[in-house]
Amino acid sequence: MNLRHYLQFKDLSADEYAYLLTRAAFIKQKFKAVEKHQPFADPDRTLAMIFEKASTRTRVSFEAGMYQLGGSVVHLTTGDSQLGRAEPIEDSAKVISRMVDLVMIRTYEQSKLERFATHSRVPVINGLTNEFHPCQILADLFTMVEYRPAASGNPLDALKGKVVAWVGDGNNMANTWLQAAELLGFTVHVSTPSGYEVDPKLAGVSNPTCYKVFKDPKEACKGADLVTTDVWTSMGYEAENEVRRAAFAKWCVDEAMMAVAKPDALFMHCLPAHRGEEVSAEVIDGPQSVVWDEAENRMHVQKALMEYLLLGRLA
Repeated sequence: MNLRHYLQFKDLSADEYAYLLTRAAFIKQKFKAVEKHQPFADPDRTLAMIFEKASTRTRVSFEAGMYQLGGSVVHLTTGDSQLGRAEPIEDSAKVISRMVDLVMIRTYEQSKLERFATHSRVPVINGLTNEFHPCQILADLFTMVEYRPAASGNPLDALKGKVVAWVGDGNNMANTWLQAAELLGFTVHVSTPSGYEVDPKLAGVSNPTCYKVFKDPKEACKGADLVTTDVWTSMGYEAENEVRRAAFAKWCVDEAMMAVAKPDALFMHCLPAHRGEEVSAEVIDGPQSVVWDEAENRMHVQKALMEYLLLGRLA
């Protein structure tokens, strides 16, 4: 298989996503049945995880997932690596990629990730950047399909024509939702405070029909199959916290917003969550919330992704 990277959602095709979502379901079934699935055991494969932005879920999901696949993990942070500090990123990429089979990077600028990938001999995965969070959206889509499967059995049929309401910041998650909508045939209703809008050019979408913009977050939620949000202040923007709290005050996903969505609408949040800010406790802890399955599913879709990038299609 030719060298492939996963730097943003549109790096893969719809057909590849159909495979990944199906494969993730198979891998999760193995996990739940406590059955071994170790395609990386012989020969042993190694994942290097590089963190410039700290994370709980990204580290645990990738590390546990790699071990479950039979591989090994090397964990690096800015404190114990030379990435972009005393050594150019390009040189770090050339060295690290000679010693491991996969690299996952969680960093700030997308450009830094792209520079690393350009000089890597192995697949590079975006664990999160300021601009995109493709692994999280992959997990969210898998969770949607898991809860609302298509009668045809094709996971993409479960997504076509659906409406996802994004309430909150026009951030990396929102950008990635737009890419997914354009590629997989659903619509995103976007509602953000003034000054925090999604930039379609930054998001990398050209089809204006894949999203609609609403000033009123409750209007964005009308008829939605999924309502989702994120923290008001993403990592790296902490200095803006008080200004953002004031600007986002009306963008808390509450029971009134969920009430105008479809009766069987799901609620998702990539976590960590701040109850009483971007989401009420009644919603995130309520019956429509699937955030815990969503969080677990990061591991299963990432296992399918790593397997695919290294070994190609196995079924």
